[in-house]
Amino acid sequence: MTRTMWDSSVGKKTVMAVSGLIMLAYLVVHMLGNLKIFFGSDEFNHYAHWLRTLGEPFLHYEWALWIIRVVLVAAVVAHATSAYQLSRRDIKARPTKYVHKKRQASYATRTMRWGGIILGLFIVWHILDLTTGTVHPDGFQSGHPYQNVIDTFSTWYGNVIYLVAMLALGLHIRHGFWSAAQTLGVGSRTRDRILKATANALALVLTVGFISVPVGVMTGVVS
Repeated sequence: MTRTMWDSSVGKKTVMAVSGLIMLAYLVVHMLGNLKIFFGSDEFNHYAHWLRTLGEPFLHYEWALWIIRVVLVAAVVAHATSAYQLSRRDIKARPTKYVHKKRQASYATRTMRWGGIILGLFIVWHILDLTTGTVHPDGFQSGHPYQNVIDTFSTWYGNVIYLVAMLALGLHIRHGFWSAAQTLGVGSRTRDRILKATANALALVLTVGFISVPVGVMTGVVS
């Protein structure tokens, strides 16, 4: 039955919706954690250390963090796979382009695919930059996330990559949240206005929240 559900378009859309909401919940928590950088290096570094000791002594050091990472990776893979397969199915269903292109869809809707690709590439860069330190500028300092963040956003390319990705994230959330609600059967005529307003609010708050960190470094508020 699971296989049959996965093979159907409805099943793939459901997987996209659920995995998207899991990632959205993580983003809200992640953004709130990022804002601790405005309270100074001690507060931010302590928060980063707390993430690694979360669940102790029941869980071993960093086990909770790795569980979160595994769940996120699974959600990202499920989301990307179902999105790709639905896209291929959509292309096969209409192999020829429409003679008259309709522009009724919003900008966010038309750029969902490209936005997903941008975010996928950003995730890889973000991990290599602030988790493994592979592409980090000025030497990665393990255990000093505050300084590592400042190093990244002290470079023009670090700011450009992050700002472009966060704008893509905002557009993705704006359409994706409402779409997920429709897929999961939450939407209705009476609720659509509330759902769209919620999607817009989430997109705006998360975009501004994440962007505030590089802006804080660029303006010297965080130093």
